[in-house]
Amino acid sequence: MTYTDHQARPTLAREDDEEMGLVVAVRARDLRAFEQLYRRYQPRLARFVGTLVRSPALVEEVVNDTLMVLWQKAGDFTGASRLSTWLFAIAYRKAVRARNRHAAPSESDAVLAELPGDAAADAPLSQDRTRQALQRAMAGLSADHRAVVDLTYFHEIGYREIAEILGCPVDTVKTRMFHARRHLRRAMAGELADWI
Repeated sequence: MTYTDHQARPTLAREDDEEMGLVVAVRARDLRAFEQLYRRYQPRLARFVGTLVRSPALVEEVVNDTLMVLWQKAGDFTGASRLSTWLFAIAYRKAVRARNRHAAPSESDAVLAELPGDAAADAPLSQDRTRQALQRAMAGLSADHRAVVDLTYFHEIGYREIAEILGCPVDTVKTRMFHARRHLRRAMAGELADWI
């Protein structure tokens, strides 16, 4: 989805203000505010972490650990970045550590598990095939390449923010995306490759 600056900024500013208000409430140990942020970010974080680690139990652990950081260290969030950037960066670091701790025999041998928030069970067959083809193609990417693709396409985050999340230069994000797109185009034949 593409927005012009004048359309996106007011919406993002309102969301950021609302989230900052919730963070301030979490600092004061407001459980309802935390629950709102948990419901807002748990599915997004689970989807993202699922691109980095294969085990559903490990995904759940990383997401819960990430959101516990929000509860315990809300005072550390200064608002210098968006809340989503801060949380995705925490989740990324925790997922990388978890992946290294629980290294699977071969990442390329595993099939990417169905990610939370994907199409509903009653989705049309063509959508289901498209989703499965994308999952198979993404399974062939490295975890860092999957992270860039996921953050770009499924979370609509820009390269600068992705660089902040992944703790790398913007040019590294661009290079990873270039190689990921090239791999996905090769892996997804026909019309599906056109949208990548």
